[in-house]
Amino acid sequence: MGNCYTVGPNEALVVSGGCCGSDQKTYTVGGWAWAWWLITDIQKMSLEIMTILCRCENIETSEGVPLDVTGVAQVKVMNDRELLGYACEQFLGKSVQEIKSVILQTLEGHLRSILGTLTVEQIYQDRDQFARLVREVAAPDVGRMGIEILSFTIKDVYDKVEYLSSLGKTQTAAVQRDADIGVAEAERDAGIKEAEYKKQMMDVKFLADTKMADSKRELEMQKASFNQEVNTKKAEAQLAYELQAAKEQQKIRLEEIEIEVVQRKKQISIEDKEIARTEKELIATVKRPAEAEAYRMQQVAEGQKIKKVLTAQAEAEKIKRIGEAEAASIEAVGKAEAEKMRMKAEAYQQYGEAAKTALVLEALPKIAGKVAAPLAKTNEIVILSEGSRVTGEVNRLLAELPVSVNALTGVDLTKIPLLQKITNPQA
Repeated sequence: MGNCYTVGPNEALVVSGGCCGSDQKTYTVGGWAWAWWLITDIQKMSLEIMTILCRCENIETSEGVPLDVTGVAQVKVMNDRELLGYACEQFLGKSVQEIKSVILQTLEGHLRSILGTLTVEQIYQDRDQFARLVREVAAPDVGRMGIEILSFTIKDVYDKVEYLSSLGKTQTAAVQRDADIGVAEAERDAGIKEAEYKKQMMDVKFLADTKMADSKRELEMQKASFNQEVNTKKAEAQLAYELQAAKEQQKIRLEEIEIEVVQRKKQISIEDKEIARTEKELIATVKRPAEAEAYRMQQVAEGQKIKKVLTAQAEAEKIKRIGEAEAASIEAVGKAEAEKMRMKAEAYQQYGEAAKTALVLEALPKIAGKVAAPLAKTNEIVILSEGSRVTGEVNRLLAELPVSVNALTGVDLTKIPLLQKITNPQA
């Protein structure tokens, strides 16, 4: 059995040993590795940057001046597989402090050797060049140990014999002298240059003003052009927005119309179904009962009709029977009257004119009664006449009576002897 080991990017995992007694090492940076119990050996090495402070005291320069120099180096173990192997061979199992001690001794040795080849002025005035020489000389040696020098700088340089101070004073005096001369020359040159610069400045100012005016004019024209273009784009955008809004509104309206059409179709469908339901309901509640009632009324009417027909037939039969009876009666009466009239006619033929006259005379009282019927309601009759003309009027009435009777009956009363005497007393 075994365990799984993991390391971050700032560490290297070294796995040594394995099956069949192999001494091969594997290196893992920022990963994991499997280790077998009692067979595989697991070790870790830091890949972080190490800061090393190098200090060399009383190191004589090429001129024999003793100096104290302090430098700072930034180093780290390289993660290249081959160089990492070199570092593991040198430092595996050692602490960071032990690794820094080895590197420090190497750097200090190279620092001492380089200090002996330079002057104080070279070291003091060009520290970067001094540090670069130390880095270039020490890099191959520490590289063979798998170490990379990231940076090396000179932190401080000083001496105990005040050589640097004297050098500084001399240098300061020379610098002050050169500074005064330089100031005078600079002031002279400055006056000349100032005049030239003023002239150039004015020329440049005039040219700049002209260019500024041109630029301002161009700027205004560009602004006007930009404003026009912006306004045009704004107007186009506004019109496009309004057009799009109108299109969207139209789409919304079309959708609303489609919804209304669907609703109307559904409503029409519902109304059709309601009409069909109402129609069926009317058929069930009105038409069917009405048809039943009409059939009943029809049957009743047919019964009434048959009843009336039968009644009419019975009545007609009754009238027919009564008519036949009355006709038989009338026929019998007529036959009796006819027989009576025939017998009277035969008698009248036997008696002649005397019989006719007798009949008329029998009828005269009836006629007189009918004529005088209105006079029955008269209280009195006054005949207006002059003198003795009453007798004459009566005689005239009597004389006209036979004529009237003759006109009514066809019997001439003037042929009767008695009436002849009445109507004609002179005869």
